[in-house]
Amino acid sequence: MVSRASIAGHPIHPMLVPIPIGLFVFSLVADIAVYLGWVGAWPAVALYCIGGGIVGALLAAVFGFIDLLSLRDDRAKKIGTAHMVINLVVVALYIVNFWLRWQGQALAGAPGTLSIVAILLLLASGWLGGHMVYVHGVAVAGSLGQPLIERRKAQTPVREERRRAYSGRPVGQH
Repeated sequence: MVSRASIAGHPIHPMLVPIPIGLFVFSLVADIAVYLGWVGAWPAVALYCIGGGIVGALLAAVFGFIDLLSLRDDRAKKIGTAHMVINLVVVALYIVNFWLRWQGQALAGAPGTLSIVAILLLLASGWLGGHMVYVHGVAVAGSLGQPLIERRKAQTPVREERRRAYSGRPVGQH
């Protein structure tokens, strides 16, 4: 299934998701720096990374939702829905996290816990997203609407005569 939201045949959603993922993960890195007692702008870095991650995640969600609506395979649609729900929970946790930090909550309390829980959920969601692409062929050009597992089974093996004809010769010199 080729993505409905794409630029020059390249799906937009996977282009955008590294932005919020990187920002959310780096906010946790900044939190760890604060926890370890490093001085400097680490609390502000974490706050701005979370804010940017929220904006980036919501932007990526628009294109992911367009792709979800165009899915035909029921199994891929269920996985995509779970992927979307987990990501929305992650964004909600980060919105609460951002608000708590904006109010001046200490890292040792709820903000630090929210960051850890959100990153763990983000890992689960990323696994589901990868499963949709690598197993079900979602947003893969030329998949012809067939899951990749079925396409692999349908491929015809190389005939024995062809194997013997080219054995021992360097590739490209037939």
